[in-house]
Amino acid sequence: MRPEIVVCLGATAAQALMGSDFRISKERGVLLDFPEIAGVEPRPASLLATTHPSAVVRAPDRREAYRGLLSDLEVVAAALGS
Repeated sequence: MRPEIVVCLGATAAQALMGSDFRISKERGVLLDFPEIAGVEPRPASLLATTHPSAVVRAPDRREAYRGLLSDLEVVAAALGS
């Protein structure tokens, strides 16, 4: 596989790739450069982190959380030209 964009669903996935200092609350929905990781070649161009779908289900305001998730995924769709 040679993905153009990797979408991380949740902080655990994002921190596994970006490091433990990564914060979903600050960086979600933003296309970032994919980090250099040993053994990952060719490197995808971008990475986007968003909330995990289970967080949407648990959120006090599910509609707002769902809108945020969709908004983040729309960033990916736009970047891919969809």
